[in-house]
Amino acid sequence: MPSFDVVSRTDLMEVDNGINGMLREIKQRFDLTGTKCDIYRTDNTLTMTADDSMKMGQMEELLHKYLARRNVDQRALEFKSAQNASGGSIRQDIVIRQGIDEDLGRKISKAVRGTKIKVQLVIHGTELRVSAKKRDDLQATIAFLKELDIEQPLQYVNFRE
Repeated sequence: MPSFDVVSRTDLMEVDNGINGMLREIKQRFDLTGTKCDIYRTDNTLTMTADDSMKMGQMEELLHKYLARRNVDQRALEFKSAQNASGGSIRQDIVIRQGIDEDLGRKISKAVRGTKIKVQLVIHGTELRVSAKKRDDLQATIAFLKELDIEQPLQYVNFRE
């Protein structure tokens, strides 16, 4: 029985490469040198610090630019609100979405069942397993999921006959 998995993964090595490029540019730019502007990653969270909101905006633009260069989907980033930090600076956390949470899994499952395509969806933790008797039904499901308005990037992996 043919099947495939629907996952949502972000390549953290590419995120690290984007952050390193961003840090190099921060050191070279005349308006950001000598400031408290910094960014670092711990697990699935990026933390940006800046002197004021204007510099924080410039840091966000740099982050989008460098992650786009590294082909990291921008929908994988969830920006939290900026908070005041020590020394009069501003700190902002950015969550990197990994995996499909339960609510999104149920939403996708309900949408696929509503199409009347003869497939079975099973939620395995942070992944969805889609199986069907015909390969064409699986391809129609992938096409439907690509058209669906989902707030995080999806990948279709582990296709089996």
